[in-house]
Formats: sequence, C-alpha cells, structure tokens
Amino acid sequence: MEAPTQTAITVNKKDYFLIAFIGFSFGLFSVPILKNIQLPFITLNVTTVLGIMVFFVLFAILALWIASLIAKKIPLVLQFAKFAAAGAFNSFLDWGVLNILIALTGIATGFGFSGFKGISFIVANISSYFWNKYWTFGSQDAGNMKTEAGKFFLVSVIGLAINIGMASLIVNGFHVQGMSPERWANIGALAATLISLIWNFFGYKLWVFKK
Repeated sequence: MEAPTQTAITVNKKDYFLIAFIGFSFGLFSVPILKNIQLPFITLNVTTVLGIMVFFVLFAILALWIASLIAKKIPLVLQFAKFAAAGAFNSFLDWGVLNILIALTGIATGFGFSGFKGISFIVANISSYFWNKYWTFGSQDAGNMKTEAGKFFLVSVIGLAINIGMASLIVNGFHVQGMSPERWANIGALAATLISLIWNFFGYKLWVFKK
C-alpha cells in the first residue's frame, strides 16, 4: 500500500486561513438566523455579533489543529474534518440565505418556505462543489471538471430532493404548540441538512471525487 502523502496529514497557512474564514462566516450567517428564532437569552447587538464571530474563528482554528494532530495517526481524520468544516460553512450559508429571505418577505410556511429552501440549498450547493473539490478532496484535474461537476450535481439534486422534502414535511406536516413559525422553520432546516449531509458525503467520497 502506498504511504499517505505529507499533505494528507498536515495543514498549512492556507488551511488555517480558510478555516478562519469559515469561522468568521459562521458568525456572520448566524445574525439573520438568531434574529428570526429570537432566543430569549441572546440580545443581538454589535458586541454580541463580534463575540460570536471571534468565538467561531477560534473554535474553527482549534478544531482543525486537533484534527491535524489526530491525522498523524489516522490520516482520514483530516479530510473528514475539512469535509465537516466545509459542510458546516455551506449549512450556515444555506440557513443564512433562508433566513434573509424569510426576514425580507415575512414568509416562513407553505409553498413560499419550500421555494426559499430550494433557493438557499442551491446557493449553498454551488459553494459546496468548489470547497469540496479544491479543499476537502483536493481534485485538481481541470480536464475532468465537466464530468466531475455533472456527477456532483446529480448527487446534489437527489440531496436537494431529500433536503426540501424533509424540511417541508417537518415544517408543513407538524406543528409544535407555542413555537413560532420562524423557529420551527429553522428546526426543519436543521433536520433536513443533517439527513442530506450523510447522503452527500458518501456520494462525493465514493463516486464524485473518488481517486
């Protein structure tokens, strides 16, 4: 068996810059999310937003560093950590776009919600392709990009159906007494993201970006 390359088990300045950007984005995308779900113990102001951003940046850097240490024994851990970070970034992008659309229109249920969920998922999925191609799985073959992108979007279309279907089923098919539509919409989005994430990981890993 061929030994893993050095880049497979180490991180560099670019990795730390990207993970810091992901952490910053978490904080940025959390603003419209927190505004809609209105948690009673969080008051949104400049200090709170900056604190959230700093926390996520430091947490992301620390998580990647720990993953790089573990990867010295188990190289796959670093790739999984990058996939998880990219997945988390695109999930926050998904939720951020969804909540911006909800905030702009006041629509959080029905067909309007399903349409917004589709838009937010597509935006996040385009972002996901480039993060996973160039950072997570390190696919640099430009000549294979058309076929690779086709496979990626086929897996993603199925993931889109799973994501929208599950989110819509939860939001429109169930109701929790005393919970606001905005908060329930985010619970539906979270559940849908977790389920579609599992599908996407195995599709990307075993088919799209298979070495």
